[in-house]
Amino acid sequence: MPQPISNMPRVFAALSDPTRFAIVEQLLAHEELPIGELAAPYAMSKPAISKHIKVLEDAGLIERRVEKQWRYCRLRRECFSSIEDWLGRYRDFWSTSLDRLDAILIEEDRDNQDD
Repeated sequence: MPQPISNMPRVFAALSDPTRFAIVEQLLAHEELPIGELAAPYAMSKPAISKHIKVLEDAGLIERRVEKQWRYCRLRRECFSSIEDWLGRYRDFWSTSLDRLDAILIEEDRDNQDD
């Protein structure tokens, strides 16, 4: 089920941090990764990485699972569907607006050629 649009500020706030954005990029490249592997590229403490993971989880971008002593993270695809839907509204708006602007400019160019 897609996230409600009201969650979008939390999603974008979570993604605004470069470390969290990079974690999401890592998960896009892999289906699922252990938290230790997600943390490996960063020179930060385990509690700091845990906080980043928690922010992403609270925003609905990722989910965690535990398998014995391992903790894994994966993307929540439904959240990304919500982002795509949200962005689609703006893509439609800008496409329509730019088409109208193009029509105005073509008409203005015709009027200038008639003079």
